[in-house]
Amino acid sequence: MITITRSPDRNRQRGISLVEVMVGATIAAFVMTGVMTTFLFLGRSGANISNYAEMESEARVGLEYFAQDTRQASELTWNSANSVTLTVNGVAITYAHDAAAKTFTRQAGAGATTTMIDGILTFKFDGYMITGAQVDVSDLSTIAKRDAASDVTKQLQVYLKASRVTTTVSAATNTVLSARYILRNKRVSA
Repeated sequence: MITITRSPDRNRQRGISLVEVMVGATIAAFVMTGVMTTFLFLGRSGANISNYAEMESEARVGLEYFAQDTRQASELTWNSANSVTLTVNGVAITYAHDAAAKTFTRQAGAGATTTMIDGILTFKFDGYMITGAQVDVSDLSTIAKRDAASDVTKQLQVYLKASRVTTTVSAATNTVLSARYILRNKRVSA
């Protein structure tokens, strides 16, 4: 008759000790923390890139319309320091910044107002004479001052700072300074 006896070493290796479980759980926690941090970082970076791309696209399209209208304009009227009306082929096109709505808009004639750029924090129009000297548009309180500024303006420039905020990302900002656009069809004397 053959008898089988188990060796004492075999009985000891049946399970995992509590220390082994705790060490494994600690290592797994560190690995999961690293994976989650990387995942959140990539998500936030993607959202930021999306915000920058959206702002850049809006600024390019808005300034392209503004540049085209400015170059073709035969007349310019300062409505305020943040609003100008250009006459293009007999149509009055008004560009304006609305500080409350944080938008830069375009309105052709009596048509609908189109928002060109939104999320604007800072905005400024700059006008320049044919000599390159800056036109003072800080005080357009009277019609005479508006007409005087409108008569001598030959170039326009736009400065703006826009911002986008999403729930996962802090504010992304984009600063835009346009070229000086020349009113090619407007007659101005030096």
